[in-house]
Amino acid sequence: MGFHGVPMEGDDDHGEPQKFNKYACGCCIVASMISIIFGYDTGVMSGAMIFIKEELKIGDVKVEVLAGILNICALVGSLMAGRTSDYIGRRYTITLASVIFLVGAVLMGWAPNYAILLAGRCTAGIGVGFALMIAPVYSAEIASSKSRGFLSSLPELCISIGILLGYVSNFFFGKLSLKLGWRLMLGIAAIPSFVLAFGIVKMPESPRWLVWQGRLGEAKKILQQVCNSEEETEKRFREIKKAAGYDENCQADYVEPLKNSSNGGQGVWKELLLRPRPAVRWIMIAAVGIHFFEHAVGVEAVVLYGPRIFKKAGIQGKDKLLLATIGIGVTKTLFILVATFLLDKVGRRKLLLTSTSGVIVALTTLGFSLTMAENAKHQILWALVLSIVATYTFLAFFSIGIAPITWVYSSEIFPLKLRAQGMAIGVAVNRLMNATISMTFLSLYEAITIGGAFFMFAGISVIAWWFFYFLLPETKGVPLEEMETLFTRGRGGGKIKNNGGVEIQQRNDV
Repeated sequence: MGFHGVPMEGDDDHGEPQKFNKYACGCCIVASMISIIFGYDTGVMSGAMIFIKEELKIGDVKVEVLAGILNICALVGSLMAGRTSDYIGRRYTITLASVIFLVGAVLMGWAPNYAILLAGRCTAGIGVGFALMIAPVYSAEIASSKSRGFLSSLPELCISIGILLGYVSNFFFGKLSLKLGWRLMLGIAAIPSFVLAFGIVKMPESPRWLVWQGRLGEAKKILQQVCNSEEETEKRFREIKKAAGYDENCQADYVEPLKNSSNGGQGVWKELLLRPRPAVRWIMIAAVGIHFFEHAVGVEAVVLYGPRIFKKAGIQGKDKLLLATIGIGVTKTLFILVATFLLDKVGRRKLLLTSTSGVIVALTTLGFSLTMAENAKHQILWALVLSIVATYTFLAFFSIGIAPITWVYSSEIFPLKLRAQGMAIGVAVNRLMNATISMTFLSLYEAITIGGAFFMFAGISVIAWWFFYFLLPETKGVPLEEMETLFTRGRGGGKIKNNGGVEIQQRNDV
């Protein structure tokens, strides 16, 4: 059930298999490398906090601030990145994000005190905002509709790989001296940041951004590289020109950019927030909602405070806690890898609803097992085992749907003119929720118990399921230029209904 009328992924309009473009894949992989650095910074902090707290003699409130400030700054960074990428392009925005990460990593690796450490974390946070906004947008704009799900989910896969590397770094650098260990954990991220800052310059610019700037000749040359045939190139080129507001038959190498094309200015914000068209309003609700619920279900509590959760469950000793936390990274990475291959076959909607259903069950089980473990007078082995299994199950279901689809979906549904800044708003909401969970989880579980906290997250997940069910149409195989049509009600074409009874107009040729 869901949305129909879309050709099978991997097929062209005539039902013939479409080849996978390796050059486009390579571009998206390189662009997604910035997400590994962000993931590493997130994962490594979970273990580094144990050692930072011990050396710098800071309390839980300062630990919460250190954990959450990254996302407050990322909120600011994402809003800056939307406008920046419209000015200087998608490619150079990734370079800028790498440079910001580099500065943040150096500050954290040097940090003689809490203030410098916090400054480094804030700087890295701005880089996070840039990276989270730009990597999925670049990937979505380079990819064809047939492989967009796979390629646009690569940044989320890279985040998970980075988190896993952060956990492994915790385990090995944790064996060094207290003063050196956590500084190496945080500072070593400067190396890949430096390499990527120069490597990304050799990558092509987004052809859609180039068309938006009137640079049609350059855009066509890049499309010839990321498409499999001249026919596909011409088809995509015409669609992009039409969506950007140009004559689709225009053959000039350069045309004067349309009004607001080069600045993404106030007109964009007016179209997004103040006077949006009905379809754009629906797109905004969908994008903001999916980013809100990604973190409202509590994943950051598990990823960032995994060692504390396992300690509450009954695991003792730093090495055992860090090893159990590595399991979080392995689970998250493996299931996101599986999801990247399912997105263009199963579709976004089915995966998202299945994922959220599993998350509800896993969070309820985790809340129950942690409540039993916490209230027991002695260690209960079954409660310990159930807590670990429920944690990994939660991450498995989260990673196979909610995690990658949040970024794939929000990067593909906005019209070209609104995409960068629309995505920036979604990322800002995402980081705000991430920061809220990061900075309040310790206080929350002390107020309502750790089991109660996960029961609360389970309740929020139920609301998320209903939101996804009623408001998110299937986008599998739909060209970016046709997304607004998908979100338009009752305007020509055939109208169909989703499971929730919402009418969606979808053209037969999509």
